Amino acid sequence: MVDLIAAYAHSVDDMKLDAWPQFFTSDALYHVTTRENYEAGLPIGVVRCVGRGMMQDRVKAFYSANIFEPHTYNHVIGRSEFLEQKSEKVLSTRSNFQIVRTMESGRMDLFAVGRYIDDVVIEEGQARFQKRLVILDSRNVDILIVIPL
Repeated sequence: MVDLIAAYAHSVDDMKLDAWPQFFTSDALYHVTTRENYEAGLPIGVVRCVGRGMMQDRVKAFYSANIFEPHTYNHVIGRSEFLEQKSEKVLSTRSNFQIVRTMESGRMDLFAVGRYIDDVVIEEGQARFQKRLVILDSRNVDILIVIPL
């Protein structure tokens, strides 16, 4: 579980975005929302991908359709906490994160702070996310989320 979370962050930080969908099960949910919406139980989010196919489309758009200033991320992830065993095959965890965004110019910003709530399963001998909720502490969200958080 901890290795999955770290490998995910390293893959994104190293801009190996083609690998990003493979961290998820084929029917997984990836949802970015704010703390305010999460705590209110609102389904509204900033990004929502249901299934690996939507994630693959997002990666294709990154390379072919999106126009943005080049930048990279660097994740700092706190120690993961086991929350519960949801079923025989599903474990739920929480990890706090900070993401620093570095622009091509060299400018660095604290881009995102929050927590991941993950449901992790073992599929074909490998840990994968069945659900990854990215809960941002701030409701002020930069619209430039072209790279997964």
